[in-house]
Amino acid sequence: MTGKKKSAQASIEAMHRVFTVPEAPESTLSRIDQNISRNLAGFLQEHIVAVERDLSEVEKDFSDYAIPEKPIFVSEQAQFLLEKLVANSVHTASPSFIGHMTSALPYFMLPLSKIMIALNQNLVKTETSKAFTPMERQVLGMIHRLVYEQDGAFYRKYMHDPRHALGAMCSGGTVANLTALWVARNNAFPAEGSFRGIHQEGLFRALRYYGCEGAAILVSRRGHYSLRKAADVLGLGREFLVPVDTDDENKIQTDALREKCLELHRQKIRVIAICGIAGTTETGNVDPLDAMADIAREFGAHFHVDAAWGGPTLFSRTHRHLLRGIEKADSVTFDAHKQLYVPMGAGLVVFRDPALASAVEHHAQYIIRKGSRDLGSTTLEGSRPGMSMLIQSGLKILAREGYEILIDQGIDKARTFAEMIDNEPDFELITRPELNILTYRYCPKNVQDALASATVDQAEKINTCLNRITKFIQKTQRERGKAFVSRTRLEPARYGHFPSIVFRVVLANPLTTREILADILAEQRELAKEEDIQDEIAILQQMADAASGGAERNIRHA
Repeated sequence: MTGKKKSAQASIEAMHRVFTVPEAPESTLSRIDQNISRNLAGFLQEHIVAVERDLSEVEKDFSDYAIPEKPIFVSEQAQFLLEKLVANSVHTASPSFIGHMTSALPYFMLPLSKIMIALNQNLVKTETSKAFTPMERQVLGMIHRLVYEQDGAFYRKYMHDPRHALGAMCSGGTVANLTALWVARNNAFPAEGSFRGIHQEGLFRALRYYGCEGAAILVSRRGHYSLRKAADVLGLGREFLVPVDTDDENKIQTDALREKCLELHRQKIRVIAICGIAGTTETGNVDPLDAMADIAREFGAHFHVDAAWGGPTLFSRTHRHLLRGIEKADSVTFDAHKQLYVPMGAGLVVFRDPALASAVEHHAQYIIRKGSRDLGSTTLEGSRPGMSMLIQSGLKILAREGYEILIDQGIDKARTFAEMIDNEPDFELITRPELNILTYRYCPKNVQDALASATVDQAEKINTCLNRITKFIQKTQRERGKAFVSRTRLEPARYGHFPSIVFRVVLANPLTTREILADILAEQRELAKEEDIQDEIAILQQMADAASGGAERNIRHA
């Protein structure tokens, strides 16, 4: 026995084998597959990251830049992935991972996704997708009905009509928002007289023909950054994604919105779209969609609602009123990989009018011919996987009742956590949850009292110190790996809109319990006692004492 390691060989026979022969039941790859399938929620252990390693150390495992000349066995690569990739991945399904909009998946998504991968359908054209095409149209019809509630005759007429599209499947909310605004832009500058339309002649000629100095999209200051990307890609320029001020509840101020529309009109800048938000990324708030729809109609603008996060609230009979007015939107974005609990890479946009999408219709003789059923004619992306299969599976297996339960428990859990924070003297609730997102920060009761009576200068210094402490706690908790909350920066009205760093929590994981939430607060409280942050804590207490002392002296003198 030489002990020489067996090596893989590249040959035509080996290539045939890779494409046709499955792994043996006892192979490393098969065992990994079985383990993940059997215990999806626990395959990364109980921490949000299985092995604590600095990212710079992880980068060393992926530093080779040359494609290997010689092949390796599948089992070797599987072992590499297990040790170097899986062990250093984030456990987004963990019930203590409550910082982002990624949650646990229903157990059935993993085995069903194998069907999608094995079939490898391309939804750009019926020649490469067949049954997946009507399935995708069905999914778009289901979500369209959830939003717009048209009758059966409407869907029998339009759902499978190749001349119309109820929406477009996308890889996520970014492309869905871009698609909606692409439709809005093209419909704002249609063909007329000698002008063949913006889709043919471009933005410069469109503005010149219609006598405009520019074209704008309006959204609240809490709008998602994908809208800035859309303004850039569509040739409008990021400056023409016009932010509108929000109120103390992070909702767009409709008076300010209307005034901004009038101002742009006076400047000969066409408002092509107004975007409402149904579930802001940072705070989960919902804009006054009903009033926004009226303003959009007044100015002849496309009304788009970014409901990437909050759209599934429509499943809840208790809370769907929070999205009142969404049915007036010309288009609505959903992210299926958020609260429809589908794996990453699935979003969609639906259109109230089935004819709207024709504004972006493209054809090619070799693939998406005019009049065909090919879905690629009205989608920005060409080749796309059949993610609609997983969305349809979720809609049928969980059904409306199941999604209602998930939405209701998420909102109830967020309200419960808000009450827990209110009762904790070391923490301050910053934004109360409207859906299932909230923000808070480390701020002891005596510091809160001091802020209530502090001068502007004192309050700014105290808040600056609190920012450093909150950032330390968030980063340290993430690095310890037991739990994760994210952080963001808000401008609370109660503190004169001073930029304040806060913890951000998203409560969509049905496995997150009250006990886990209590443990997260307890860990944060203990982190505030760590030696590395004690100098900041001491400074904070000195400033709070000074602010409180000044207030007491003023009261005595009065």
